[in-house]
Amino acid sequence: MSQILIGRNDATSVSLDPRYGNRHGMIAGATGTGKSVSLMVLAEGFSRLGVPCFLADAKGDLAGLAMAAGEPGDKLKARLEKLRLTDWKPQANPVVFWDLYGKLGHPVRATISEMGPTLLGRVLELNDTQQGVLEVVFKVADDQGLLLLDLADLRSMLGFASENAKAISAQYGLISPQSIAAIQRALLKLEQDGADRFFGEPALDLVDLMRQDMSGRGVINVLAADQLILKPKLYSTFLLWLLSELFEQLPEVGDLDQPKLVFFFDEAHLLFDDCPPALRQRVEQVVRLIRSKGVGVFFCSQNPDDVPGEILGQLGNRVQHALRAFTPRDQKAVKAAAETFVANPKLDVAQAITRLGVGEALASTLGTGGVPTPVEQVLVTTPCCRIGAITDAERQTVRMRSPVGGKYDTPVNRESAAEKLAARAQDKAADAEQVATSAPSTAGTPGSAWGGAVHDALFGTKRRQGMIEALGKSAVRTMGNQLGRQILRGVLGGLFGGKR
Repeated sequence: MSQILIGRNDATSVSLDPRYGNRHGMIAGATGTGKSVSLMVLAEGFSRLGVPCFLADAKGDLAGLAMAAGEPGDKLKARLEKLRLTDWKPQANPVVFWDLYGKLGHPVRATISEMGPTLLGRVLELNDTQQGVLEVVFKVADDQGLLLLDLADLRSMLGFASENAKAISAQYGLISPQSIAAIQRALLKLEQDGADRFFGEPALDLVDLMRQDMSGRGVINVLAADQLILKPKLYSTFLLWLLSELFEQLPEVGDLDQPKLVFFFDEAHLLFDDCPPALRQRVEQVVRLIRSKGVGVFFCSQNPDDVPGEILGQLGNRVQHALRAFTPRDQKAVKAAAETFVANPKLDVAQAITRLGVGEALASTLGTGGVPTPVEQVLVTTPCCRIGAITDAERQTVRMRSPVGGKYDTPVNRESAAEKLAARAQDKAADAEQVATSAPSTAGTPGSAWGGAVHDALFGTKRRQGMIEALGKSAVRTMGNQLGRQILRGVLGGLFGGKR
């Protein structure tokens, strides 16, 4: 089977065996030393073998994979001659552009339900109590048939849970307003990073990342990440979700002749800077186990120690560009990088790392039986595509030819939790209004004005007495007067001897 040539020196060459492409790898080096070119070489090599790739373009210079290189000049011809590349020719690669914001590529979306409460809770950095409340909210939504698709749905469910906390607590377990408020605050912070664009439909179908073109070449999926990396939490959320989805959906395949998909994570330190322990543990778990799904993961960063040691130890294929030992930290990084390679008696690795020129690298890959080969200093081969950015017109042309544009470019907002809960609230308000208007009352009915006047005349109002009250008082006065006169006559008659 064809191997992917990484580079050559005068005596030997270093290639990557596709059988070990799922054993992961690392591309490291200081800014401007040629990491992007090494990444493009590997992506092109996998694509020629029919292996789809996914890479995050943090600087915009990887988009050149979609365009053929120009005619070689004298400098390039000399490099090709030194590399002994006799069959090199300019060639474009099948590329699909993606963009979380939908500007430089097809929008990438996921639903809240697909991310799930466990991963979402880790991303939001919730404690155990808040995590439990979030899981209850997801369970209530499932039991009531309420779809959680975007952030509006989750906010509506959190509001519903807060209003019905007593009833939900009795059935599912205690939830407190304080925990719900904490989740809402964490969600607001994530939304401010632009997550409202990421959550929604149509959600990304992983099958669309694993395509081949008509000639059998693997499609290279390029995610525009120049703006995304400014929001590290959203960037890491998306990449971790993508890995988790692949891990959960793809079947176990063991060791294949070549990977089913290869990921390249540029600016890998953004995945781990200020990363909560639970999130780091999840990344480590996925990277360790996803190999058996036929997926390879390559991390690209300036220093090897940007990647935690637990993950770095699983990266068998290594390409190390120059490091500059200007500070104590840099010197420590150089020493650590040198110690991770299989020693080569002919090469002082620690010294070589600091003296590498642009386009040169120390490379070591997995050989027969998955055993790392001794490190070699090589001149990195030249990709057949353009090295550098492309114009907006060129990007638009590639995007118009994309086979998935019609599927993802138009957002869909179907009825979900937010709409259903809003409809419930409206129905409840309408029922309350109907009850209020249907209560017994004479107001507004035919003859109600005449009936009210008669009532006031008979029984009176607050300001004047009615006829019944006046008649009653008059009768009492009359009876009092007659009785008084009879008593008075009786008394006078007794005094003066009068007759009755």
